[in-house]
Amino acid sequence: MYRFRFEEPWSFSLQAGPSQYFGDLYALWQYSEGIQPDYNAAMSARYTFGTNLKARVDLTYYQISGQDVKADPRSGRIPRDLNFRSRNWEAAFLVEYYYKPVKVYNITREFINPYVFFGVGASTNNPRTLYRENWVDLRPLRTENELYANRVMVFPMGLGLKYKVNVYMDFFIEGNYRFTLSDYLDDISTYNISGYYEELIADYVSGENPDRLRLSVRQPRYLLPNGEPNVELIRNSRGAPRRGSGDPRLDEPEARYDGYFTLNFGAEIYFSQDIWDNWIFRHRGRGFRFW
Repeated sequence: MYRFRFEEPWSFSLQAGPSQYFGDLYALWQYSEGIQPDYNAAMSARYTFGTNLKARVDLTYYQISGQDVKADPRSGRIPRDLNFRSRNWEAAFLVEYYYKPVKVYNITREFINPYVFFGVGASTNNPRTLYRENWVDLRPLRTENELYANRVMVFPMGLGLKYKVNVYMDFFIEGNYRFTLSDYLDDISTYNISGYYEELIADYVSGENPDRLRLSVRQPRYLLPNGEPNVELIRNSRGAPRRGSGDPRLDEPEARYDGYFTLNFGAEIYFSQDIWDNWIFRHRGRGFRFW
């Protein structure tokens, strides 16, 4: 057993699972809209630096999406006919705290070890919408008259549980929610277009950028039979067509920043000097039992 009395601080993991968006096109915390899952895949590097502590760096590729079709009727969001999909990269630095010590010999690691984690990171932000069977980039159009950033700050935090498979590897499951400082993961923030509808109409009438109005207002009642915006009706409504729940920066009552959640399943490998000889390339029938 002494040959396995090593303490290796570095480990590497791969994980994947479903992702779920929370924002103006979906509000699980307020209405019963079910689950609208997408996907994500991630890799992580960890370093043990305390009795119960690990530092961790994540790189994640994820997709989030939302649409009014699945909204709870009580939300009042169905008439907007809005949708989006966003595929992004996220990088984050986190700290994990384990219920049981992790700064131990690998042979004596606990078989079951729950943990919590939190951190800070950044994500790309590129929402697109499906319009006439084509995916259109929304950010350059400034549908709400604001060119928001294509990078957002994220604050991941969550819970996990690890199971020791052998000296060199753990399986784990974890839930990770990202709080953000952006209300534009879905390109939607303001309650309605009353503050900027004149500019949208001007760009549409002049032909300079007609897609701004087309993709800002998609409610059937404000469209002509051919699917184009009814400019006169929109102008006479003084910008009443609904967009989102409000801008959080203005402290509006129902407004909140967007976020997203991932539920991942993964495997973590602990590096050591003899990992190749004793596990990866060991001969069949001559291996060791590490538990």
